[in-house]
Amino acid sequence: MTKLDAWLDQHHAAFTAIRRDIHAHPELGLEEVRTAKLVADKLREWGVEVTENVGKTGVVGVIRGNRPGRAVGLRADMDCLALEETTNLPYSSKNPGRMHACGHDGHTTMLLAAARYLAENRDFAGTVNLIFQPAEEGRGGANAMLADKLFERFPCDAIYGLHNTPGMAPGTFGTTVGPFLAAADSWKVTFRGVGGHGGSQPHRSTDITYAQAHFVLGLQGIVGRNVAPLDTAVISVGYIHGGDVNASNVIPSELVLGGTARTYSQEVRDTVERRIAELAAATAQAWGCQAEAYYHRGTSPLVNEAEQVRVGVAAATAAVGAEKVNGQLRPGTGGEDFAEMMLVRPGAFMRIGNGVNPDGSFVGLHTPLYDFNDAIIPDGVRYWVGVVDQELGQGLRAVAAE
Repeated sequence: MTKLDAWLDQHHAAFTAIRRDIHAHPELGLEEVRTAKLVADKLREWGVEVTENVGKTGVVGVIRGNRPGRAVGLRADMDCLALEETTNLPYSSKNPGRMHACGHDGHTTMLLAAARYLAENRDFAGTVNLIFQPAEEGRGGANAMLADKLFERFPCDAIYGLHNTPGMAPGTFGTTVGPFLAAADSWKVTFRGVGGHGGSQPHRSTDITYAQAHFVLGLQGIVGRNVAPLDTAVISVGYIHGGDVNASNVIPSELVLGGTARTYSQEVRDTVERRIAELAAATAQAWGCQAEAYYHRGTSPLVNEAEQVRVGVAAATAAVGAEKVNGQLRPGTGGEDFAEMMLVRPGAFMRIGNGVNPDGSFVGLHTPLYDFNDAIIPDGVRYWVGVVDQELGQGLRAVAAE
């Protein structure tokens, strides 16, 4: 047993209690007042330098090693989702309509635990910046911290992120070099025409329902015919609003629909944005109506750098063994705003297995029955300490326990 293993055995229960406390008190992005205070208070208790209110509710802790050297950033997210929890767990959400359904409570806890260990074991050369980010779930927390001069105030030569993944076995890790997660954009199209009586005088209307029907069918033609076969693009419709359920004989004069678009490259992203607008205009013209298209660029594609992936794979291998680490994990089309930080500093994003049932089933992220697996807290801590060991350290985790 290593010194770190012994330390984790001693403190695992305490960190599980912290994770469940955070879970019971979820807060939306840029509203993480209680969570940020908990993080700051714990860091100070363990002798870590703390700066609060970075990007409104973000917290940054700084741990300086016993010798000078590089600086690395380790990032965890703190916010929850606007979701009603249905787990009925003893520590389930006390805040109606709020739930830690993505595991940010676990991410925060694992980085807190690593902070405590590193604060107690500073035999490394350099500086560790612990970045507790607000508002990952679509409220722009990464950009808020960057606008608050995150890396000017806390310089980092490399940055690392970690996210739990249901469907991956506990004690396993995965990442890859290059595009790993997608740009997460949204789009909206409003069709406007002349409404009318759908029963007696439909010919006097310009039926926007025809236009939207052809538009929806045409969307997949963008993926199939405007994007190269080996490139990736996803376009999905998330809502269609038009007419009134109490007026089924009325052809509506306005209809709004929208959805999401996912891409890995700037070129494909540009193509998807342009073609959605062109397709909307063309289908509207074909049916004698008008269309207004709006495209919102959300988080950027997350692209892992080769050197930081090497560090991450080595850290995960030290944590759980090479047979449980996949350094060529298949990319996904989820989005992650840690990508914004990685546009300005080289970094790597790692997945850690949250669990899978023997029959292959699992409860997914962003669902009301999800819960973070407390059994993986030690592996997450081992990973974080391993990253620092690879970047700055001299056997931080390998020393045998006394």
